[in-house]
Amino acid sequence: MKRENGTYFTSLEAFRKALTPKRMALLHIIKTEQPSSINELARMANRDVKNVADDVKYLEQIALIEKKVTKRSIAPVVAYEKLMLEISV
Repeated sequence: MKRENGTYFTSLEAFRKALTPKRMALLHIIKTEQPSSINELARMANRDVKNVADDVKYLEQIALIEKKVTKRSIAPVVAYEKLMLEISV
């Protein structure tokens, strides 16, 4: 199987650990509401800023979000429309 650009997980369990319901909710909020900062994202998600910042950092590490740096803040960005899960058997 040819490997294309993307984020890969070693197992379905690893995928589930990475994309928890709270992280999926953050991805949705970032895509639909386009918060201008991590603080604004935390308010929109009704979550603690530190926990949101940790989740954003992790999602950036696995290449599911990017950060757009401005003079005043760092805004998380989702640059795609959907995630696809493909499992080889």
